[in-house]
Amino acid sequence: MPRLVGMNHIALEVDDIDEALAFWESIFGPLTLRGRGRQMAFVDMGDQFLALARGRTQPADQHRHFGLVVDDKEAV
Repeated sequence: MPRLVGMNHIALEVDDIDEALAFWESIFGPLTLRGRGRQMAFVDMGDQFLALARGRTQPADQHRHFGLVVDDKEAV
């Protein structure tokens, strides 16, 4: 049976790709993208990536979340 060893990516639906990228850049500075199109952007996170997909189908949710690991949490 396979053993779970990590996570590959997180996918988020957003209203606007440019606004979403600006939000992430306001926290982490310039981003490295694995790819970018009109409907999606893929933010590089080392072995993982953040997939931003245009076309939110659900209302904003205050309860779901995920945690990120950074090299300097005080800087965040």
